[in-house]
Order: sequence, then structure tokens, then C-alpha cells
Amino acid sequence: MSKKPIGIFDSGIGGTSIFKEIHTLLPNENCIYLADSKNAPYGNKSEEKILQLSIKNTEYLLDKGCKIIVVACNTATTNAISYLRANYDIPFIGIEPAIKPAALNTQSKTVGILATKGTLSSQLFHKTTDLYASGIKVIEQVGEGIVPLIETGQLDSHEMKALLETYLEPMLKQDIDYLVLGCTHYPYLIPTLTKMLPENITIIDSGLAVAKQTQAILTRQNLLNSSIDKPTIKLFSNGDISVLNSVLNNEFDVSYLDF
Repeated sequence: MSKKPIGIFDSGIGGTSIFKEIHTLLPNENCIYLADSKNAPYGNKSEEKILQLSIKNTEYLLDKGCKIIVVACNTATTNAISYLRANYDIPFIGIEPAIKPAALNTQSKTVGILATKGTLSSQLFHKTTDLYASGIKVIEQVGEGIVPLIETGQLDSHEMKALLETYLEPMLKQDIDYLVLGCTHYPYLIPTLTKMLPENITIIDSGLAVAKQTQAILTRQNLLNSSIDKPTIKLFSNGDISVLNSVLNNEFDVSYLDF
């Protein structure tokens, strides 16, 4: 059982930011990554559609024998993970925006969050915010248009920079000192955001925390892979695999999958 792969899925290439953290922390683990780029972004879809796609992704990974599934998508986590945990006998790791560390560490008492509409409108997001950000001003911004640009390889385009300037301006005017990235696609924006933001603003995402939680669950359930064999890493996409290869610097086996 311990040699079975970790399954990871996202609405596209964004969850590779999570995959890379998991692979770095757990280099012995076999992994299967599923990029549902054909249906990206999930953030503007109905809860029913997000659930339907999450079930489809989960069942594909289960058919591949995965021992644990990481829902490497904020929108899928907030809209579908409760159902998945209730209906499948396998551990699920979800993604939540890193509101807690931002709220605990802010000096200006104002933090910004850039996320999809599906995440910001979810009950789980509001529950988390109410729990950890009492007395903190949270400026929410839907990142409309960001995911399609990333999915089509336009990470460093003029269109991307213009969008980010529009979304960041109201946050900067209100003196944020933390910017929470609430979508797994968004860590790929960190180099650009670092150039655009004042030095006093800390950018924070959930990648390392998710990798540590995956490690903790595997350890608790005695599922860590102790094999010294070279791990098998497979990535599948139903979109343009050249974009997936690009963000991974052509380091892994990436295949097109019609699903």
C-alpha cells in the first residue's frame, strides 16, 4: 500500500505549485498529477459543476490506485471536499487560503486576498475568515482572467500585468502588509508580484503547509513509501501539455489525456 502513488488534481496547471512542494518534501513518493485544463477555471462554475468535475477527477485517480488524494485547487476544496471525504474511503488533503498566518502576523491589521470567485463565495472560506481574522480587515479580490492567462502560457504578458495592477491598487490604498494567494495557480505570479509590490508586503500561499499536512497524514496512517527505488512521477493534462511542461521546466513525464 505504501508504494501506491499520491494523487493530485487541479483545474489546470496551478496545482503543480503544490505538487512541487510535495515532491520536494517527500522525494521517495510516487505521484500522479491530473490537470483538468479543459475545464479551467473552476472558479466561475456552479457548485454542482465543480462537484461533478471533482468526482470525475477523484475516480480517475482511484482507478490508478492512489493511496491519498490532494485536492490541489482552492475552489474544488471549498466546494467539494466535504462530499469527497464522506463518500470515498481514502484520505483527502484540501487547500485553504492562508488567512490564518496572515491574520496572526499583520501589523497594519489589513490583509489582501486574491482568489477565485468560487473560493471567496464559499462557506468554508467565510468560516475560516470568521475564525481567524476577527478584528482584521480582509480585502477580497476576485482574480478574474488570471487563470486563463496562466493556462495559455501568458504568465509574463502585458495583459497579466495590467490585470494585476487593477487588482492590487485598492489593496495598496488600504495599506495591506500581507497578500494571500488563494488559488494554486497564483504562486507562479510571485516573481511578477514581488516586482510590483512594496518591500513591506509579504506574499503568502498554502503550498508548504499542504505538503507538510500530506506528510503528516501518510505518517499517521503508516503509508509513507520507504522504498529506495526511483519514484514514478506522471503528469496528465487534457489541455496543452506544452504549458505544463514549461512551468515544470521539462523535468517530468507529461502526457496528454482525453478525459
